[in-house]
Amino acid sequence: MESRIRKVVNIMYEKLTASLPQENMSDEIKYLMNRLLTLKTKSSLDPIYIGLFGSTGAGKSTLFNAIIDQQFFLPVSGSEACTSCIVQVNNTRGENYEAKIHLLSLEEWKEELKNLVELVKKPEEEEEEGEEEGDVGEAVQKIQALYGKDAETRPYGDLLRAKLLVNIPAKKFILLKAAQAKELSDKLDSFIRCHNDKDVEEPAQDDVRTKMRLWPLIKYVEVTIPKSDVIPEGVVFMDIPGTGDYNSKRDEMWKESINKCSVIWVISDIERVVGDKVHEVLLTESIKAYQGGMCSDIALVVTKSDKLHLKEYLRERKVNNIPIETKHDAILERNTTVKVKKSRGMKKKLEKTLPSDSEILHKPDLVYTVSAKEYWREKYLTKEETEIPKLREYVRNIYLKEKKQLLMDYVTQALGIVLLAENFNSTQDMVNHYRQNDLETFVEERIKALEKEIEKCFAQLEQPLNEGVKKAKSSHQNVYSQLLTRDTGYQGFHRTLKAVCQNNGVYASRIFARIDLNSALAQPIYDKINPMFANIFRIQRGTRSSLKPCLDMFKDSVQEKIRDVGKRSKVANDNCKLKFFIEETNIILSTLEREILKKKLDIYQSLPLSIQSDLQPYYKEADKIQGQQACKKMRNILKENIEREMNRGLFERAKEKMKMRLQELKNMIMTRLRMDISTMLKLALSHREELSERLPDFQNEYTEIERIHVALQRMRRS
Repeated sequence: MESRIRKVVNIMYEKLTASLPQENMSDEIKYLMNRLLTLKTKSSLDPIYIGLFGSTGAGKSTLFNAIIDQQFFLPVSGSEACTSCIVQVNNTRGENYEAKIHLLSLEEWKEELKNLVELVKKPEEEEEEGEEEGDVGEAVQKIQALYGKDAETRPYGDLLRAKLLVNIPAKKFILLKAAQAKELSDKLDSFIRCHNDKDVEEPAQDDVRTKMRLWPLIKYVEVTIPKSDVIPEGVVFMDIPGTGDYNSKRDEMWKESINKCSVIWVISDIERVVGDKVHEVLLTESIKAYQGGMCSDIALVVTKSDKLHLKEYLRERKVNNIPIETKHDAILERNTTVKVKKSRGMKKKLEKTLPSDSEILHKPDLVYTVSAKEYWREKYLTKEETEIPKLREYVRNIYLKEKKQLLMDYVTQALGIVLLAENFNSTQDMVNHYRQNDLETFVEERIKALEKEIEKCFAQLEQPLNEGVKKAKSSHQNVYSQLLTRDTGYQGFHRTLKAVCQNNGVYASRIFARIDLNSALAQPIYDKINPMFANIFRIQRGTRSSLKPCLDMFKDSVQEKIRDVGKRSKVANDNCKLKFFIEETNIILSTLEREILKKKLDIYQSLPLSIQSDLQPYYKEADKIQGQQACKKMRNILKENIEREMNRGLFERAKEKMKMRLQELKNMIMTRLRMDISTMLKLALSHREELSERLPDFQNEYTEIERIHVALQRMRRS
């Protein structure tokens, strides 16, 4: 269908350019040409992003390899840690495997280097000796990889003047190509696996050593594979680290990547998912993306389900009335137990944030228990029991659902264009001057009525916002007490606190949970507004208190008025003018809804961004503290100034910032509707004699597009 509709669009464009002079075109024909050119060059099938969101060692890469049926494609951790950069994989119709490795610029690296030097610097108050671990150890590895042995002991200014042991390519990326999956995997492995200085000093060829040293500079990696039989074209998988990144540019990409995913899989292995709480933190981040980003579906994917010691399991097993004799049965029983328990927990978490009738709360499967290892060897589980095929089916269903809608929007736009062209060739007048004024007056009245409905819709947030501000003011001391003291259990917390201040209240540690003081301070407000916010911006099954039904009612009333005008003018139901009106209003509203979805993120994130802006001077002040008792002094600066700003209206300003963003959204909706519908009326009511051009006959193209349009409508209903 996509191929057929694109072919028709190309034929229409060729007909127009061949039959019309390129100079002295009327505004109406220029508009038609531009719309057609936009549709001709635009991809009808936008990518669908599926995020694999999990911490190091959770098995994201191994899981992905099984899903695409390539066992050793993406490098997996093994005994070494892979880099924390984002890796995205998509398939195309090409025959080769490709990887584009995007690198930090020299300026971006200098910014990170400054922070790394501060992180590895041993404060005067830290007397204990020992091997560096965690984030400090990784910072040491990065500095040594690019500047050599013991480079972490040198001051920042000295390192700035030093020559890097590698050259950063002028293009800021490296392109790898291969005919086979394993060949590309081998090439990619040297770049994106973390290596310490001992690894690099091992005897090796110069180009291999260079690759091994480049990993700290990698920003993100794009991998392209040939067309796959198991993954639909247009699906993009994103391997997303669990906490973000210490580098501000990579951390921005981390947040952007999560927020553009249509689906997020929270990945946790079977051993961690029971006792460890990391996946709970990741689930919270995913729900934020569901609220503010493009996400419409979340699932917990529990990996390594084959890791089970039978004797230990039987000894600790609580259900003894059903005999278990084999590891196969034990794995399946434990999988069922984990699914029930974790599904219940996920629903409770989602219910606190979303309306009770949200689609995601009624999904049959919120949790999947998978084993990539068993998928390949089938020793204890069949391929079906590993649930890898089940995840593929999940991907396919999401793909079909979203692609049908995307293609319907594209076809509707094509139908609108061909109807406009036929309208320009029509000799029938749908309305006289009086009727035109009547229609324009009606539309303006409906826009004003819509504005009032939107104001009512957004006003529902007023009370939850006020309650949230009140709660934030009463609980803010608990927030910074938890985050700004040694009670967090972090070793060398002064370094962690230093990193928090360097990055304006945010520290993305790969070892510990992400620290975001601004979001933590805003969380009590989110707790109050989340269900109402989700209801206002919900896409499916909206109520009168949601934004979408307000827009639908507006569209229905305008289309009903247009049909009524057509009947009074005795225009046949198949008249192109009438159909153009109907389809164009569909296009205007669906385009507007997509814009609203994008603006929603700015609104949702306005709370912590406002808090961060107000606290930024104090983060900078605390960052400058050095010497004895630096940690205590930094904590005091933050505590005192958070308290002061709270009394000066820190949370009230954040609330007003969100209300301002809502007001801006309402204004954008009103402006766009007035402009687009005014253009629609002008075009549809243009008289043939007013145009200097005679357009070619598009009857065949119209028939073909309408046939596809009807077929798609049937497919969506089925």
